[in-house]
Amino acid sequence: MRYFSTRDKNNIVSSKEAVIKGISEEGGLFVPETFPSLPSLEELIDLSYKEVAYKILSLYFTDYTEEELWKAVNGAYDEKFRKESVIEIKSTKKAHFLELFHGPTLAFKDMALTILPYLLKAAVRTRNIDKKIVILTATSGDTGKAALEGFKDIEGINVIVFYPDGGVSPIQRLQMVTQRGNNTFVSAIKGNFDDAQSGVKEVFSDVDFNGFLEKQGYILSSANSINIGRLIPQITYYVYGYIELLRRKVISKGEKINIVVPTGNFGNILAAYYGKRMGLPVNRLICASNNNKVLADFFNTGIYDKERDLILTSSPSMDILVSSNLERFLFHISGNDENITREKMTELRERGKYYWDDFKENIYGNFTDEGETSYWIKRVYEGEDYIIDPHTAVAYGVYMKYLEEEKDETKTLIASTASPFKFHKKVLTSIGKGITGKDFRDLEGLAKVSNTKVPKHLAELEVLPEIHNTLCQKDEMRDVILKFLKVNKND
Repeated sequence: MRYFSTRDKNNIVSSKEAVIKGISEEGGLFVPETFPSLPSLEELIDLSYKEVAYKILSLYFTDYTEEELWKAVNGAYDEKFRKESVIEIKSTKKAHFLELFHGPTLAFKDMALTILPYLLKAAVRTRNIDKKIVILTATSGDTGKAALEGFKDIEGINVIVFYPDGGVSPIQRLQMVTQRGNNTFVSAIKGNFDDAQSGVKEVFSDVDFNGFLEKQGYILSSANSINIGRLIPQITYYVYGYIELLRRKVISKGEKINIVVPTGNFGNILAAYYGKRMGLPVNRLICASNNNKVLADFFNTGIYDKERDLILTSSPSMDILVSSNLERFLFHISGNDENITREKMTELRERGKYYWDDFKENIYGNFTDEGETSYWIKRVYEGEDYIIDPHTAVAYGVYMKYLEEEKDETKTLIASTASPFKFHKKVLTSIGKGITGKDFRDLEGLAKVSNTKVPKHLAELEVLPEIHNTLCQKDEMRDVILKFLKVNKND
């Protein structure tokens, strides 16, 4: 399998090269030249999560050896996950929640960011690269911690994470600023996530800066979902979720399902789209937005307009106005037309908006505002004795609107992307429980309500020292990178 850029199809690379680079030189994203077909359901039905993951990866990462892929799968999906099955499905009256938060950082990002380090190390080793890799990542809350944890103390790789100051939950912030590891560095940035993300992209496309770093012995790469090594592993949990519904006899073989995904950067739902293009029986993809409904507006009007105020919500991982992975989607539905994709991305950069009138994929888009988010957290708790986080509540709220509008009785899988413990204040107040304002006491309160224990990785945050306290402007990001790497820009 080869990969080419969404903005230049002549820029062709192998899967290992795509994983190392993260983003192409002209700013495009790497996409597979074709969509392979899924193995038959008969072949998949009795497989474990690891075995399904290996099958998916082997279809896309064809220049990796069998040994390299199995090492990645076994190293990623081990005791770090609290469920032996890696994911879990919670079925309610209305839908089936695909729980993706049983990994070390309690968010769906763990599903790919525990495996990416293995993929990257194997690629670097076989390409005989003698330079250190610098993972440069912007985060809206979850990717940062998952990247820091995934790459912690891996020789030859440094990790630098930028997050919006005041734009993540208190628990998400603590998870990052207490991160240990000699090769990890975290900085807040004055601005929102789009500022952090655009700043990172500018660094990647800065030829002079990258050339200087290379002379100093460093190569930049990414752990955001702009890296194809992040995106492809995410296909696995949609395929495995379908298989699990088959095992439970919720659906019959070949029966189509709907998939609902709360998304801001469009990566998680893009993985579901890839699964559908591979032959996963999907009826409708449902794109759920919060108050920052740039994607919902796009799918309803064809106008992508980022020229609006970003609203800070209780689902911060979706507080995004520039959805990077939508570029890959547009490239695919345009018939792999690099000229159209490049034109639209230029319009977005220069005018802040573009219009798309050629939808070849019928995606339903809608949004759930803050009040509705609280309402659905409470309704699911009271009606199902099940506690969901705000991102999952956004998805559930959009699904309820879809049912009302479409009257569609298709069985539905909802991506549950984060543990409610990461957003305990919103959850507790939504279900009518008081909060003390002291995070760790309130975590215990949520544990009592949910009849469980505070996850160990969160409980320990109370006593861990805050190591990372850097705050910078967007135009200071290069200086922050050089300072961490102990490189003098005058060298």
